[in-house]
Amino acid sequence: MKEGYKKMKKLGALLLACVLSFSLVGCGGDDKTPTSNGDTTNVSGKITLDGSTSMEKLVKGLAEAIKEDYPNLTLEPQFTGSGTGIKSVIAGTANIGNSSRALKDEEKAEGLVENIVALDGIAVIVDKNNSIKNLTKQQLADIYTGKVKNWKEVGGADQNIVVVGREEGSGTRDGFEDILGIKEKCKYANTLNETGAVVAKVEGTPGAIGYASLDVAEDSKDKVNILSLDNIVPSESTILDGTYTLQRPFVMATKGEINKQSEQVQAVFKFIESAKGQEVIKSVGLVVPNK
Repeated sequence: MKEGYKKMKKLGALLLACVLSFSLVGCGGDDKTPTSNGDTTNVSGKITLDGSTSMEKLVKGLAEAIKEDYPNLTLEPQFTGSGTGIKSVIAGTANIGNSSRALKDEEKAEGLVENIVALDGIAVIVDKNNSIKNLTKQQLADIYTGKVKNWKEVGGADQNIVVVGREEGSGTRDGFEDILGIKEKCKYANTLNETGAVVAKVEGTPGAIGYASLDVAEDSKDKVNILSLDNIVPSESTILDGTYTLQRPFVMATKGEINKQSEQVQAVFKFIESAKGQEVIKSVGLVVPNK
């Protein structure tokens, strides 16, 4: 009798150990937190991004490069303008809103967080036949507000100035006008809804002046001339030291702090902060901000 009892006790203990072992294995298999064991392949899904056309090269570069570290994570971007992207995040139709300007107080009041991922210069561009190489900030403001209408007034040829810019709601336009203090005072001859369209319009219009993201302008130096501002040439060093004042942040806005986002969104920002992510920022002509 005692022998049978001992066997039953041993069998019970064995069954209990098996159950506990199975439970532990089962719990561990569901852990998909990217920092739990360093295995990034567990992070999967799709992230929607909407916003700035000026950030297209950066976002597409990140979307491609992130696959190496997160092969099961897909970035799905749209480039509809900063204002639209911000509204999409507020409405919950996008995970990340790309903005080529700082967030406004009323946008932050909606719960948006301003995550600055890069710095970009706003380049002033003219057609290739224009002899002007430099403008002061005051001359630039006077041109865009219509006080100066002919290039001869700022040392150029006797030629009418054609003022080109971005559409209302554009982050590039907001940044440009805010820095110069000319918001709602500009006299545009043409407003266009994409950075590339501005470059094309300036290239094909004698006497035209426009503004564009520096990385795009640099890629278009065979089509347009980039002006210096107050004798400061836009570059990585002059943007970082602040001497080139026509610059703005590239923001990837989230509704709430990054650490409150899904593991997929957190993975995107973790990649951006990595050496690979920083290299993408530099490779598209942008400046990594000082921490």
